[in-house]
Order: sequence, then C-alpha cells, then structure tokens
Amino acid sequence: MRVAVYSTKPYDEEFLTAANLAHRHHLSFLEPRLSLDTVPLAAGAEAVCAFVNDDLSAGVLDGLAGLGVRRVALRSAGFNHVDLQAAARLGISVTRVPGYSPHAVAEHCAALVLALNRRTHRAYNRVREGNFALTGLLGFDLFGKTVGIVGTGRIGSCFARIMIGFGCRVVANDPYPNEECRAMGVEYVPLEPLLAQSDIVSLHLPLTPQTYHFIEAERLGSMRDGVMLINTSRGMLIDTAAAINALKQGKLGYLGLDVYEEEADLFFEDLSDQVLHDDIFSRLLTFPNVLITGHQAFFTREAMTNIAATTIDNLTAAEHGAALNKVTVDDVAR
Repeated sequence: MRVAVYSTKPYDEEFLTAANLAHRHHLSFLEPRLSLDTVPLAAGAEAVCAFVNDDLSAGVLDGLAGLGVRRVALRSAGFNHVDLQAAARLGISVTRVPGYSPHAVAEHCAALVLALNRRTHRAYNRVREGNFALTGLLGFDLFGKTVGIVGTGRIGSCFARIMIGFGCRVVANDPYPNEECRAMGVEYVPLEPLLAQSDIVSLHLPLTPQTYHFIEAERLGSMRDGVMLINTSRGMLIDTAAAINALKQGKLGYLGLDVYEEEADLFFEDLSDQVLHDDIFSRLLTFPNVLITGHQAFFTREAMTNIAATTIDNLTAAEHGAALNKVTVDDVAR
C-alpha cells in the first residue's frame, strides 16, 4: 500500500522503516504536518500516517478523500484531533496505537516529580556555573506523602506502582476502578477528597469534551497549598491561565508538564533561534517551580518500536479488509 507519512522526524523514519521490512508498504516520508495546505502531498497514496499535531478535521479529510485516500493510520493513542464523524461519512477508516509503553510515560511522570521536588534542573545549571550553594534547592521526602492519580488505566496504574515503591500513600479516582491497583494498595476516593488530600496530583486522562479544562480555577482552589501538579496526558486538561494564577498565589507549589494547551505550534520543532509568540507559554517559563518537557514522555526505544510495529500492522490489516485498532465515533463517548 502507498502511504504518505506526515510530520516525519528522523526517528520516525528509522523505526517505521524497520517495522515495514516484512510488510513492504511504500512509505513516503514527509516532513510537513498534515493540514489543508499539505493535503496535496498525499496525491497517489491510499493511506496517510499521522501524528498528534496533524490536522484531521473535516476539511482535511474531505481533501484526502478527494485524492483517493481511504485509510488514516495514527501513530499515537489519542484521537481527539480527528473528526471521526467526517471520516465515517467519507468511508475513511481510522486506526490508532492504543498501547505502546505505559512504562515510558509513567517513568517520565516520576522523573518530573523527582526533578521538581529536588530542583535537579536548577542544580544542574548552578553547578555548571560554579554555584554550589544549596539555598533554594530544599526538597521533601516522598516517603509517606499522598499521591493522587486521576485515571488508572495502563499508564496510571504503572505510575501508582512506582509511587508505592517510594513509600507513598496512593489514592485514585476513576469511574472504572482498576482491581490491579486495588491489589497494590491504591485507595479509590471521590475526586474532591483526592484533590484536597494529595501532596502530588497526576493526570492520566484522555481529552474529551468532558475532560477539557478538567483542572480549572475551582479545582485548583480545592487543592492543598503548595501542591505539585503533573500532566503527561493532554495539554487541554489544564486551564493554563488558571494554573498561572495559582502559581502566582502560591496555591500551586510545583507544576510539571509534558504537554501544553497550544503545543501544536511549539512542540517537536527546533525554535531555539526564534522569538516565541505564545505569551502564556513564555510566562510559564518564568516560574522557577515549573518544569516543562516537549511531549517526550513516550519517547523511549521500546515505545518507538511498539508504535511503529502497531502502526504498520494496522496498515496491513486494513489493506486486507481487517479491523485492527480501529477508532469509531462510538469511542468518543467511552
């Protein structure tokens, strides 16, 4: 099958090429993101392979359908950037990678917790400048602290196991409690007590209309003073303007982000020689107690291998009329 692969970085080409050896699809690697302007690059392709910041709105899907594209293979778990109703109307099948390495994301989440707590990022810069003072680097013992996990799917449960290993008390909120978590000692509680009790709150939710700005001013206000908030899921789960106000007031003591509301114009690109035009993001960077990474939580060799393998398997299954990891309109409500 002829496949146009959008948003290609060197690592995408490396892992997808290796995964494709036994399948022999014709992969055309394209550096630009998928958008209305770049739809023509898919001319001659039967399928497109897209990433998290590619545009798969109705207009783009209409354009792809006009070129004869009938399949979209997402190399990501999330599908909130896809107009699934338009895809169904056009007869375009959409597949995704539902699980690649929950350990990769959970371990990065733990890394954010540790770095924020012990100010590792600040200490690194100080030592390089010959500053060995400890003032401003005081942390706290994780042992005995309460960690609140919102969402205990594969990633959330992995993170729970890590935090229990540190000797933390772990409480969780999920409409579908995970029995594996319960067996580890995780206590399920309503959301309000979780936010009020937790020293650390970590989000592990999909982005849906119901979870948009899940953490906003009111919920931030219900948290403990000085709480640590971690988000490695989807940027729009947090109302960034409200988080900035909470940081200014001291309500948020620490903020760790691997995702950001308006990341599509920033992440996965080298903008080091450019002026950032996102004033909200620039404001976040001024806080010493904020640590941001550029959507890299998934980025391990094991995860990339699994993402590429599942993506290629999905394409092969679709070519033979099978439904493997297919996403439909019904999935939005789940």
